[in-house]
Amino acid sequence: MSEKIYETNLGSIHYWTWGAMDGQDITLVFLPGLTADHRLFEKQVQHFAGKCNVLVWDPPGHGASWPFDLTFHLADQATWLEAILERENVAQPVIVGQSMGGYVGQAYAQLYPRRLKGFIAIDSAPLQRRYVTAMEIWLLKRMGPVYRRYPWRRLLKSAPKAVAVTGYGRWLMREMMMVYDGNQQRYAAVSGHGFRILAEAMEADLPYEILCPALLICGKRDRAGSCVRYNKAWHRHSGIPIEWIENAGHNANADAPQEVNALIQRLVSRL
Repeated sequence: MSEKIYETNLGSIHYWTWGAMDGQDITLVFLPGLTADHRLFEKQVQHFAGKCNVLVWDPPGHGASWPFDLTFHLADQATWLEAILERENVAQPVIVGQSMGGYVGQAYAQLYPRRLKGFIAIDSAPLQRRYVTAMEIWLLKRMGPVYRRYPWRRLLKSAPKAVAVTGYGRWLMREMMMVYDGNQQRYAAVSGHGFRILAEAMEADLPYEILCPALLICGKRDRAGSCVRYNKAWHRHSGIPIEWIENAGHNANADAPQEVNALIQRLVSRL
C-alpha cells in the first residue's frame, strides 16, 4: 500500500492505495467509522489487494489525518473524497463504508448520484430524516460532553466490547483507540463533531438515494445504538438486500472478515 496525502484548507487527509488505478478497473473504497482509522479494514485490504484496486483513508481528524479543523460537514467529506478519487483516476468506485463511513457514502451518493459503481454499508444506517426521531437527533448533537466526562480507562475497556464480539475485533478497536490515549479531549472532540454533523445531515432531509447496486451488512449482535432496527427498516423501505452476520457486532468486518469479504466479492463480481 502506498500512503498519500490530500491537502484541504482545514488539514491533511492521509490515504492509502493499492493497484494500477488506471481508470478502468473497479476500485474498492473503504471508509472507516467514527474514531476508527484505516486499520479497521486490514483484513479486507489483505484479501482484496491483488484482486482489484483498493483505496482506504483515515477520515478527517482521525488517525494520521490529524490535526484537522473540525468545522466541516458530512458533505465536505464527500467532496474531498471525490477530489481524491479524481486525483487517483478512479472511474468505477465501490464504496464500502462501516458505520460513519456508510453515512459518508450516502452523502457522496447525494452529491454524485451517477458516480458510484456500487455501495456497501456495514453496520451503518440510512441518512434519511424519516428513520430517526427528534429525540435521537437531539441526543446526537450532545454527545461530545459525554465523552469528555466519561473516565478514559473505563471507556478504553468498554468501547471495544460494545462494538465487537471477537478477540480480534476488540483488540483492533482498542489499538485504534490508543491513538487518543493521553488526549481524551481529542477523542471527545472527534466523536462529538462526528455525531453532530450526522444529525445535521439527517435534518437536511435530503433523498440520499442509492442508484447503484447496493448491499447492507449488519452483525446480528450489533448493540451500537439502534443499528439493527435501522437496518431492518432501511431494507424494508428501500429494497436494498441485507445480509445478517451471525457472530458479529458493530464492527462486523473485523469480527467476521471471511464472511464479509465473500459478500463484498459477490457484489463486485456482479458489477
